[in-house]
Amino acid sequence: MKNRVTGTFRSLRSFNFRLWTAGALVSNIGTWMQRVAQDWLVLTQLTHRDASALGVVMGLQFAPQLLFLPWTGLAADRLNQRKLLMLTQATMGVFALALGVLTIAGAIRLWHVYVLAFLSGSGAALDAPVRQTFVAEMVGDADLPNAVALNSTSFSASQMIGPAVAGLLIAKVGIGWAFLLNGLSFAAVLLSMSFFRLSELNASVRAHRSDAGFLEGLRYVWSKPDLRAILIMLFLVGTFGFNFPIFIATMAVNVFHSDARAFGLLSSILAVGSVSGALFAAGGRKPGLASLSIGSGVLGLGFTLAALAPGYWWFAAALAVSGAAALTVTSGTNSIMQLSTETSMRGRVMALRVGVALGGMTIGAPIVGRVANYFGPRWSLAVGAGACFTAALVAVYVLARRKEPLPA
Repeated sequence: MKNRVTGTFRSLRSFNFRLWTAGALVSNIGTWMQRVAQDWLVLTQLTHRDASALGVVMGLQFAPQLLFLPWTGLAADRLNQRKLLMLTQATMGVFALALGVLTIAGAIRLWHVYVLAFLSGSGAALDAPVRQTFVAEMVGDADLPNAVALNSTSFSASQMIGPAVAGLLIAKVGIGWAFLLNGLSFAAVLLSMSFFRLSELNASVRAHRSDAGFLEGLRYVWSKPDLRAILIMLFLVGTFGFNFPIFIATMAVNVFHSDARAFGLLSSILAVGSVSGALFAAGGRKPGLASLSIGSGVLGLGFTLAALAPGYWWFAAALAVSGAAALTVTSGTNSIMQLSTETSMRGRVMALRVGVALGGMTIGAPIVGRVANYFGPRWSLAVGAGACFTAALVAVYVLARRKEPLPA
């Protein structure tokens, strides 16, 4: 008889989910190492503190989420999710190794970063909806909100470690090694998935084949007021609010004049807040629009405090608040959209979620980067705060129309 794991960690009673969580933790540490190293490379070595160039990199990295939206969701609905995930993870690992080799060899140029950001983003665009719907296949619908929150906890925990390690690597041995180690870290996910107990995967929650395409998924979401409101909120928050690399990099370099280690530490502090939010979500009740409204409002408040921060540590504290609120929004939207959707549509609905939340950065990141360049990093945070407050009002409007009060 399986040991019962209850409460906050109840999803870990699944053998496959335990393996997945362990492999993903290692890989996510590598991913965060690369994110910090890539931002530092662009901002301090390939340009002269050009936030616009950093915005272009982010835009190219997330553009595939929108460009390939009609196909990524269909792939998640129709193909073998485990095999598809192994393919996308291996592909992204190869691109990270290529970036590391170019950097260590001294041959790296800004256009290389642009190209590899787009290619890696293409793999991530296919990977994201599959990875999110695959959680239900591992744990089933009953434990889905808990598993989503634990996934977020793992991702946030890796954010505490990865940026700090990247800062040390950059200072001691060079930027390129962070990229190489990230490439190698994808082996952890591939190895964990190769040991899955296939008989324990929940075939009942797999999306069945259908002749319907992406447009049916879009019509499906738009016909449901709550899902429609969530997409609008995600567009606002994702486009202008989730540009943490720009916020952190420009404030660290241009305002506080930090070195690589202090820069990496800020991302780790952001993750402390994210882990707190993730654990709260894992142990809490099923999320709803009310909790999304509160999360968006607190995120706007966190950005406001960050914009007004008089010093490095005040800014770091505001980042911790922002991290907790951002996790509430991302984890909550994931659970609500999956549990409100028929299994045959989940891949397309989650592709829409990721495409709107991350693909919006293709629009927002260059704008936020230019605002940081021309008006200062604090004003870019103000743009993010305004978008988050607007998103909170969207949820309040929908709740008011159906006369559902916010929780006391």
